[in-house]
Amino acid sequence: MGMLHARRMFFCHLRRYSKIKFCCSRKSSYLCSHFMNARYFYKNAIAAFLRQNEDEIFGMLSMNDEYDTMATQKFAWLDEIRLLKSTLQPYANEEGWVVFEYTIPRLGKRIDVVVLLRERVFILEFKAGEVTFNRQDVDQVMDYALDLKNFHQGSANRMIVPILVATESPSYSTTVMTSHYDDGVYEPLMTNAEGLSRVFELVLQQEVETRQEAVSLADWVKSRYAPTPTIIEAASALYSRHSVEEITRHEAEGEQLDRTTDYVLKVIHDTKARGGKSICFVTGVPGAGKTLVGLNVAIKQSDHEAGENPDLAVYLSGNGPLVQVLTEALARDKKRQKNEQGEKYNITDARREVSQFIQIIHRYRDNMLQKLRTPVCDGIIEIDPEKELKDKRAGYAEVENIAIFDEAQRSWDKEHLASWLKRKKGINDFPMSEGEFLIWSLDQRKDWAVIVCLVGGGQEINTGEAGISEWVRAMNETFPDWQVYISSQLTAKEYAEGKVEELLRDNPNVIYSDDLHLAVSMRSFRAESLSNMVHSLLDGDVKSVQEHYAKIRDRYPIVLIRDVEKAKQWLRSKARGNERYGLVVSSKAYRLKPLAIDVRCKPDTVHWFLDDIDDVRSSLFLEDAASEFDIQGLELDWTCLIWDGDLHYVDGQWDYYEFNGGTRWNRINKEERKLYQLNAYRVLLTRARQGMVICVPEGTTKDSTRLPEFYDGTYEYLKQMGFEEI
Repeated sequence: MGMLHARRMFFCHLRRYSKIKFCCSRKSSYLCSHFMNARYFYKNAIAAFLRQNEDEIFGMLSMNDEYDTMATQKFAWLDEIRLLKSTLQPYANEEGWVVFEYTIPRLGKRIDVVVLLRERVFILEFKAGEVTFNRQDVDQVMDYALDLKNFHQGSANRMIVPILVATESPSYSTTVMTSHYDDGVYEPLMTNAEGLSRVFELVLQQEVETRQEAVSLADWVKSRYAPTPTIIEAASALYSRHSVEEITRHEAEGEQLDRTTDYVLKVIHDTKARGGKSICFVTGVPGAGKTLVGLNVAIKQSDHEAGENPDLAVYLSGNGPLVQVLTEALARDKKRQKNEQGEKYNITDARREVSQFIQIIHRYRDNMLQKLRTPVCDGIIEIDPEKELKDKRAGYAEVENIAIFDEAQRSWDKEHLASWLKRKKGINDFPMSEGEFLIWSLDQRKDWAVIVCLVGGGQEINTGEAGISEWVRAMNETFPDWQVYISSQLTAKEYAEGKVEELLRDNPNVIYSDDLHLAVSMRSFRAESLSNMVHSLLDGDVKSVQEHYAKIRDRYPIVLIRDVEKAKQWLRSKARGNERYGLVVSSKAYRLKPLAIDVRCKPDTVHWFLDDIDDVRSSLFLEDAASEFDIQGLELDWTCLIWDGDLHYVDGQWDYYEFNGGTRWNRINKEERKLYQLNAYRVLLTRARQGMVICVPEGTTKDSTRLPEFYDGTYEYLKQMGFEEI
């Protein structure tokens, strides 16, 4: 009977809401303005909120609900309104504000209620009907608090108070304390509905330092939100149709990502208009967002809402873990959003939808290989009409007009691809490199095609990677009619040894543009100069490292330790809310096995990056370690890099080694392989967004493969940088 009454009451309120919606044009501009704000569903001064009719507040919330929230949530709003009116009554004569459903684009979520009072930001997460305080809910409200503290200008210097309200719990917090980080964020407070007023009293009784704020409480909701999302968070936000500006920290970041994206989209538009073929080369400093540009273009071009026949784009990467993790993250997010909107949506369908525009490059390549006439004769590849039907638009190509190749410099050279095809596919004498074949694949189209190459410098970590010069050679020799749009920075030393300009000198179809270069790093919001510091560290430039680290040490802690278990404890102590941490090691770190770290046991990257601490496969469990191949292109908040004897510092230089699998380390002499080893540690040292611990084991004289001399030189070298020892 109670449930039936509740339903009747709910639909009664909906009928009242419809009247409010109908007469909106006759209401004040104040009311109408609330119906149009994307950042929140409702905002009002505390005094006005207390005077306003419950039905009117409910109507405003419902009208602003673009997501068509489930009826159960809308019914919960009524209880929240009543509870807040009771809680805030003592503050009716004070300046303060109430905000419902405030959007956090980086997390793709909304805060139930924000109360702004006495220079404090109260974050309220309601769990209607709950009798217990679940850990995931505590983490959720703490995530909101940290997000505002770190990324929201109006919250940066204010006290942030996260409160979890399990309405039917028998207890509530009776003590309040700020975090041991001393950053103005309270430890999460937990309360039932009746205790919320008392929790407010306890917090407001404490003295706080009065500061001159750049943003007033009245303007708090308009304050710039400036995040630096992980690639997973950024991809999820873009997939949910948030703009680039909403998911970047600084205006410069948003502007450069927009500028580069717009330039690429213009190339696509112009190429389609003239019915031609074009290739774009996009460069950027480490962490500047090259992958983000690629995903942004792919999502915009393949948006199923763009029309019945959008010009499809596919984002391709040879980085298997990145593709797997992004695909699963977007699929899970898609399913969650659909379920929250009351729709039944299968995770399999979500994965299928995402995989339409994110694919592993080898699958795309192999689809084209299956169409070829075999054996290959006279060094010429051609389509076998018996294997593939010709399409009037696509010819024998895949369905997409646009292919975006991430980390294009890592595509295989001719020798490596030919050897692999001979061994794995039985195709002999293959005449092309991987880059050349991928261009050839798009060249099969009869209408138009665009290739976008996202190019990183100094990131080659594997044998057979051809570098960008192979793409340039293919354009010059095999596809001279293609228009080439190239970043003006592609002529720098780290790309094709600085020979790109020379290689393209005689190509008449080249257009250089600064808009194809991303110059601002957005990877670490605490350490924007981290990549420069790591570069100096690996170059042996101690003074430069010290100078860089002096600038970031207060915001980005780096500590040294020799005990793995203590390193794990440090990681656990640093992370708050749902911040992620994990162990990272070189793929050649074979003698960490006595420390229970076996690089031959590969982590399940999807579970390692996405699942919580209850899953033993999660990075948070600190059992499985990720190598440079597992984590390149991805990141964690905190990392522990465990340094093995494969790269150790001796007499002022690096020595490079590879374990023979049984009794000893063998010295690496080939310069190419030395570069791969150095770049492996470059990747590992730049995966943490907020800080890291570097653990260099002590070794032992009882094991000739783990002698102290393999580790001590490295530890002493790192000590010179000024990193804290613990």
